[in-house]
Amino acid sequence: MIDPIILLYTWFRGELVGTDEYENRYFEERKARKNCKKRRWVLYNGTPEASKVPAIWHAWLHYTVEKLQPAKKNYGWEKPHLPNLTGTALAYKPQGLIDGGKIHSKDYQSWDPN
Repeated sequence: MIDPIILLYTWFRGELVGTDEYENRYFEERKARKNCKKRRWVLYNGTPEASKVPAIWHAWLHYTVEKLQPAKKNYGWEKPHLPNLTGTALAYKPQGLIDGGKIHSKDYQSWDPN
């Protein structure tokens, strides 16, 4: 649930710039304040998670680029952007990981102080 104050601020002062593949919406202030840049912010779709922001939108939010680049050609070796999956069932677990007391690698021996 988005904070109602943020929604009011967005409604009164924000201008929608675009959305990404996760349906996050990106906004910029309609008018810049005196001697300041226009503020930029994102309203997340679902749980607010900063790792859901793709690289081009991150660059825009942090004023690294002024205009968004058109979608570039993806090469075969490039993977699509994924949010941080740590703590989920899709998290990366390397071979040989000790998970829940189970040893996945046969060559692992635990240290015994005696």
